[in-house]
Amino acid sequence: MKQNSARTYPPLWRLLRYAKPYRVQVWAAVVCSILRTLLDLAPPYLIGVAIDVVVEREASLLARLGIQDPLTQLLVLSILTITVWGLESLSQFTADKLWQNLAQTLQHELRVDTYNHLQELDLAYFEDHSTGTLLSILNDDINQLERFLNFGAKFLIDFFTRVSAIGITFMLLAPGVAWLAMVPIPFILWGTFAFQSRLAPRYDAVRDQAGLISDRLANNLSGIATIKSFTAEAYESDRVYAESEAYRRSNGQAIAISVAFQPLLRVFILSGFVITLYFGGREVLQGQLSVGIYGFMVFIVQNLLWPFTELSEIMDEYQRAMASVRRVMGLLDTPIAVPHGGQSLPLGMVRGEVQFNDITFAYNGRNNILNHLSLHVPAGSTIGIVGATGSGKSTLIKLLLRFYDVQNGCILIDGINIRELHLSDLRQYIGWVSQDVFLFHGTVAENIRYGSFDATRDQIIQAAKLAEAHEFIEQLPQGYDTIVGERGQKLSGGQRQRLAIARAILKDPPILILDEATSAVDNETEAAIQRSLVKITQNRTTIAIAHRLSTIRHADCIYVMEHEQFVESGTHEQLLVKNGTYAKLWRVQSGIL
Repeated sequence: MKQNSARTYPPLWRLLRYAKPYRVQVWAAVVCSILRTLLDLAPPYLIGVAIDVVVEREASLLARLGIQDPLTQLLVLSILTITVWGLESLSQFTADKLWQNLAQTLQHELRVDTYNHLQELDLAYFEDHSTGTLLSILNDDINQLERFLNFGAKFLIDFFTRVSAIGITFMLLAPGVAWLAMVPIPFILWGTFAFQSRLAPRYDAVRDQAGLISDRLANNLSGIATIKSFTAEAYESDRVYAESEAYRRSNGQAIAISVAFQPLLRVFILSGFVITLYFGGREVLQGQLSVGIYGFMVFIVQNLLWPFTELSEIMDEYQRAMASVRRVMGLLDTPIAVPHGGQSLPLGMVRGEVQFNDITFAYNGRNNILNHLSLHVPAGSTIGIVGATGSGKSTLIKLLLRFYDVQNGCILIDGINIRELHLSDLRQYIGWVSQDVFLFHGTVAENIRYGSFDATRDQIIQAAKLAEAHEFIEQLPQGYDTIVGERGQKLSGGQRQRLAIARAILKDPPILILDEATSAVDNETEAAIQRSLVKITQNRTTIAIAHRLSTIRHADCIYVMEHEQFVESGTHEQLLVKNGTYAKLWRVQSGIL
């Protein structure tokens, strides 16, 4: 249900287009809402007929319809009143249920579609947009839309139905007075839309500011340990205060315009009521208007004009909702920079040969980080990549996973350009253990099983043993059922890294990537992991990025990166003989100066 459009359409049109699969429910809800409003207007009409019966008796409207006896006329009116009230209650129940179900369904569909589209976007998008802003769109803006569908849409339909029905009735029953009663309406409408045109940009600013607050709070909660360690609580409190104050001011500017319109509306409504009261009464005294019609008009004129007092609130809710729709649809319209390929290669057929052919890559607005670089990794081999921070080592991995696409050249797996492979298949071939390990809030077992959701308990334990994690897991309070906390905060850095290695082992991919996979473990654990890697890397293509050269000492080939290129390559022994960059790094890390 994704909506992609190169043109800019009004947000209401976009919303209606998105809701097209539910048009039957939408029309049913609209019809029930209109019916409820018309039935709600029936009692004033019946009161007017009752007055006509009491005053005119045998000459009343019902008498002209064939019901002569006044008591029978009143009985008929009573039955009609009961019927109208019953039908009104039924139509209101049906309309409310339809609107609420529709609101919940659209909210659910829109949130899921928006989140799914968000997952398809490349990493560059997330680097340019804060987590708080995206959370605000996925949560606050979509909830705002639900509130509008639950309440605002019904009010708008009620308003236009009520005004149209009463206006037409006035013109039919007393055209001489009706036009006078309606004189204030053009001024009210003009004022309403003039005010709303000033409100729309202010509500856009309110939604943007809400995203900034969400961003600030999300960052602070994630970094609470850092805040405490630097005793920066007061500083962060001031920053939250400043963001909240900016939100309050933005909202206050919108509210100031909104509430200023209410007193003006009341003046116009009062004028319409007084006009009806005076000129309608004068026509009754002159015998040009019946008492029943006059009573009906005086009673219902407020139903004609009073909804205009709520119009500003309805439009206020509408503008808030449309500001949210613009943000949600703007996210849905974001183009997917890394599209899926159409070719599928069964996992069991992947040998794991990797080739980087003359690739060039630069992050947005930056200089090339890789320049005409080529690399061939034979299937089943283990290579190591070392180099200074920022030399492009991790970028190679991100390109292989297609988090980004190369600007020039191509990357092949088993001779197939990875652009041609379906993304989910490509990433299924690769097990990635990153330096910045991310664990989900859940149990140890759930985090090891992540991505291999059908794995058995025995398989999870076996993967943990290979990653040298089983021993410490068994010592946790609930073992494999221990909750690790948000981002794994209840575990040490080394423990988190070993769980990440176990997760990659359980996936059993033909290509394994270790990006500083032992950076957060102690020497004893590193030695244990080194022993397990001998088993893990058998019959598997392995690319290991490391600052600790001991991690890649036994690789089939080691590549040294500098200045966007590989400047050295060979085995550990060959590179030591060359006495170049690698040899200098080895001497520093070995304590040989």
